[in-house]
Amino acid sequence: MEPGEGETKRLPPLGTAELPEPPASAWRIVGPGVVAAGVGLASGEFVLYPYIASQVGLVFLWAAAVGLATQYFINMEIERYTLATGETVLTGFSRLGRHWGLVFAGLAMLANLWPGWVSGAATLTTWLVGGDARWIAIGMLAAIGLILTLSPIVYRTLERAQWLKVIAVGLLIVVAAALAIPASAWAEAPARASEIRVPHAELGWALLMGALAYAGAGGGQNLCQSNWIRDKGFGMGAYAPRIESPLTGEPLASPGTGWRFPTDAANMARWRRWWRLANVEQLATFVAITFLTIAFTSLLAWATLSGREGLPRDIAFLRVEGEILSAQVGGWFGRLFWFVGAFSLFAAALGIVDYTARLAADVLRTSYLKGRSESLLYVWLVWAMVATGIFILAAGLTQPLVLLVASACIAAFMMFLYSGLLILLNRRLLAPEVRPGPVRTGALLWAMTLFGALSAIVAVDQLGRLLG
Repeated sequence: MEPGEGETKRLPPLGTAELPEPPASAWRIVGPGVVAAGVGLASGEFVLYPYIASQVGLVFLWAAAVGLATQYFINMEIERYTLATGETVLTGFSRLGRHWGLVFAGLAMLANLWPGWVSGAATLTTWLVGGDARWIAIGMLAAIGLILTLSPIVYRTLERAQWLKVIAVGLLIVVAAALAIPASAWAEAPARASEIRVPHAELGWALLMGALAYAGAGGGQNLCQSNWIRDKGFGMGAYAPRIESPLTGEPLASPGTGWRFPTDAANMARWRRWWRLANVEQLATFVAITFLTIAFTSLLAWATLSGREGLPRDIAFLRVEGEILSAQVGGWFGRLFWFVGAFSLFAAALGIVDYTARLAADVLRTSYLKGRSESLLYVWLVWAMVATGIFILAAGLTQPLVLLVASACIAAFMMFLYSGLLILLNRRLLAPEVRPGPVRTGALLWAMTLFGALSAIVAVDQLGRLLG
């Protein structure tokens, strides 16, 4: 089938433009992978995997490697479409069927309306300064709305916030590696991590699937990789508009659809360089930063909490961990541990509100409200999420772990769906010269199998619990 055949007629056809030159230095494109890692360093890294390690040790750490490897291939196929067209992947899905983009934007909204990340950040903050976690979380949500509304160019603000978060996490890792983890734990950890098993009897399928789905990113965050690289100016994304504040920027109602580049020798040479740089950026930032953080926080939780009776089966286990670290290293270190955790979860909440509103604004602007400004739609959606989160918190739903697991289950189902659509999208709408090969296609088939099976297992498990 030729590129473009079968596209919905509700969207204008892709235009034609030359593929821009890639930068001479790879440092020029570093950013989207850091944003993905920074936003993703949240539930899986500071809550789910450390909680699992505190309960059963390092036997499930293998799942983080599997989840990250799978998400790397998913992210690169998402990036492939945007690199080649300048369109977001949700716009591409809307070319396959008008409402596919809306389906995924709606699922992302459903998963992220529950403010589990910000309530987790607020809970850790109370251990530092006291106060009521509910009202702190409400204040944090209002702050997120203001930050995203007043940023002249939203992506730049988000990138800087996630860089700061990654640096803070790196500082915690360095200090804890030197002072908090005994030599015996370092020596024993490889053998413990190699004891691969699935501890569903102790922890339940929903929690384990949530950890696997949120090893790194998960759900709508993977889809937003195309929005972030477009705003960074990767490939054909250099021609696309960026989201800017209606108050402090210059929002435009410009088209959300993209272009194709001629597949002549010059453009294909540029394409190969872009593709190589994008792969390196994703591996060196998102994959490397995320796995190092998961491994370290799991090791720290295991070394600190393993074997202790009566540990809380919720986020309160981090309070116990911080108190033990204070006793072992010093009160300053326990407070540093809580501060980095609170800041990490807040920065994650900032990114989650951003990408959820960004996905929905993109879909609405491109397929339904073509005369509206994407930036203005984005702001309305940000404040709709903030208001909904405040209502949920005010109603008393503040248990972080329960909310995180529910969101992760929705994320896994989304990943099952869009892994299959990515195969169809990139093989149907892209030129033969830039389509994925057998290995990349096989990786997406594996993702479909993995997340489809996990979604089915959890559905059966939860149904059994209801009927039992």
